Amino acid sequence: MKRIVYIIYICIAVWSFSSCSIQFQATSQKRPVAKSQPAAKPKPAAKPKPAPKKQPARPVYSEQTLANLSRQFGVRLTQADNIALYQACSGWLGVKYRYGGLSKNGVDCSGLTLQIYQRVYRKKLERSTANILRKNCIQIKQNSLREGDLVFFRTAKSGPPSHVGIYLKNGKFIHASTSRGVMVSSLSEPYFIRNWLAAGRVK
Repeated sequence: MKRIVYIIYICIAVWSFSSCSIQFQATSQKRPVAKSQPAAKPKPAAKPKPAPKKQPARPVYSEQTLANLSRQFGVRLTQADNIALYQACSGWLGVKYRYGGLSKNGVDCSGLTLQIYQRVYRKKLERSTANILRKNCIQIKQNSLREGDLVFFRTAKSGPPSHVGIYLKNGKFIHASTSRGVMVSSLSEPYFIRNWLAAGRVK
């Protein structure tokens, strides 16, 4: 009898061990591992904005210089004006007119404009008055004129401009007159009102 009980005990023990082994194998199977997300690429650092270019400081002129130029051109000049333009023009006042001339031995209207523009603005203009207006300028209204703009006149009833000057301020402009050489005149003079053609701003 004891032997039978012993055999039964052995069978139960074996069955229990087998059941635990199966359960252990089932639970010990590899679980799927969640795939790790790739690390986000770091955003490139923002490029620093270039520092704005410093504008060259405007020269400061003496009160005596301003007074002398004001007297020469018949306008009141201040530090806010383009004094370099007036200084360049000053050296030409009184130069005699010579058709085709480009020097202080004699100059015509387009030659004067070309020379002053090259010195003050470092811009090369066409040689003829008509081409300066056609190729170098954007036309503007007369009431929009500012220092350095160009004024054009036509003495014939039709056709291209025949005369050009450089606008200064307060209606004054410098030009090479055929009869009086390089001088300052006013747009309000009847002759220039009558022969007015256009105003231009150099591109």
